[in-house]
Amino acid sequence: MIENIRLSFQGIWAHKMRSFLTMLGIIIGIASIISIVSTIKGTNEQIKQNLIGAGNNVTKIQLYSTEWNSVYTTDEGIPDGVPLINEGMMEEILALPNVETASAYNRRQGWNSTFYYNDTAMSGCPVYGIDNSYFTTCGYRLKSGRMFVPNDASGFRNVAILDQETARTLFQSEDPLGKTVEFNSIPLVIVGVVEQVTKFEPVINTIDEYYTYMNSQQSGAVYVPQAIWPTLFVYDEPMELAIKVSYTEAMSTVGKSAADLLNTYNRNEQIVYRAEDTLEKAKDLQDLSNATNQQLVWIASISLLVGGIGVMNIMLVSVTERTREIGLKKAIGAKKSRILWQFLTEAALLTSLGGLLGVGVGIGLAQLISRIAETPVAISVPAILFGVVFSMIIGIIFGLMPSVKAANLNPIDALRHE
Repeated sequence: MIENIRLSFQGIWAHKMRSFLTMLGIIIGIASIISIVSTIKGTNEQIKQNLIGAGNNVTKIQLYSTEWNSVYTTDEGIPDGVPLINEGMMEEILALPNVETASAYNRRQGWNSTFYYNDTAMSGCPVYGIDNSYFTTCGYRLKSGRMFVPNDASGFRNVAILDQETARTLFQSEDPLGKTVEFNSIPLVIVGVVEQVTKFEPVINTIDEYYTYMNSQQSGAVYVPQAIWPTLFVYDEPMELAIKVSYTEAMSTVGKSAADLLNTYNRNEQIVYRAEDTLEKAKDLQDLSNATNQQLVWIASISLLVGGIGVMNIMLVSVTERTREIGLKKAIGAKKSRILWQFLTEAALLTSLGGLLGVGVGIGLAQLISRIAETPVAISVPAILFGVVFSMIIGIIFGLMPSVKAANLNPIDALRHE
C-alpha cells in the first residue's frame, strides 16, 4: 500500500496541471458544501439566540386560556380552581432533571395601572410580586441600591425595585433610591435598580422574527415583595413560574414537565399552565431554514458528480498512456490485484487531495460570505470529515472502471502498444 501511495504521488506530481484541473471539480463541490453547511449552522444559532437570548436558559410557565388560545393574566380576573404555588410544589419543581433554580411570582401586565412620581405618570408597566430567588433565576443583577431583604417580607414593607428602563422613565436623570412612587394610592419606596446580566441584541431580518422576539422580552417592570401583593391588588392570585435550566436544549422538556406537574393540582380546565416554548419556535424556523438550504447542498453535490466523471476520464487517459508500463509489470509477474490497487489508490489519493483543498477553500469561503453578508457562520466539523471521506469514496467509485481496465490488459498486447 505504501508503495502504491508513493507511485500515486509520483504520477500526480509528474502531471501537476492536469491533476489540479482534475481535482478542481472536487474542490469546488466540497468547498460549496462546507460553506453552505457552515452558513446554515451559523444561521440556526442566530435564530436560537434571536428568540432565546445569549445563554439565558430560562423558561417561563404561564397561565393559558384554552378557550381563547392565548396567555391568561390575572388582569382579566381571578380564575377559580387554580391553586397558589406552595413550598411543596416548588420542591417538586426543583427536583426535576436539569433544573438549576426556580422562582414563583405574581404578575400584572399593567394595562390599567399607573405609577406616579410628582408630576410624572407611567402607565402600562408590568408589576411583579417576587420571591428572593427571582432575580438570580431570571439573570438580573443589582445596579444600585439593595435587593429585597427578609424583613421586607416579614414586615410587609411597601418597597419596590425598578429596572433601568422604568427608572429612566419615572425619574429621568434623578437618582431613584429612597424616592417614593404611588401605585393604587399606596406609596412605594424605591430601594434598588436592577439590570440584566446578559444584554443580548438580536439580528432581526423579518417582521415575523421581530414580533416573535418582542413577545418573549420584557420591557420595563416594577418589582415588589410577594408578601405585599394582596395589599396592592386585594386578592391572593395564582402565580407563574420561571425556571433556569442547565442547558438551552433542555428548556422544552423541563418546561413541559413543570407545566404538567402544576396542572395536576389545577382544577380549572379552561385556565391551565403552559410552558413558554420559544425554543420550539426557534426549531420551527430552523427546520424551514434547513429545508431550503439542503436543496442548495444537493445542487452543490452535482459538482462532485462532475468532478468524479473528470477523475474517471483522466484515469482512463492515464491507463492508455501507461499501457506499455502495465504490460511490462505483468510480464515480470505483477498480479491483476496489484495493478488494480495501484490505479485505485491513485484515483482515491487524487480526490482526497481535492477534498482537503476543498475543505480549506470552503472554510475561507464561509468566512468571506459571513463578512460580506454580515451573517454568522459556524464551521461544521462533521461536514469537514464528510467532505474528505466522501471525496475519497468518489475516487474509489469513479476510479474503479479505469483500474479494472488496467488490471485486465493482456500483457502481450500491452507491450506491443505504441
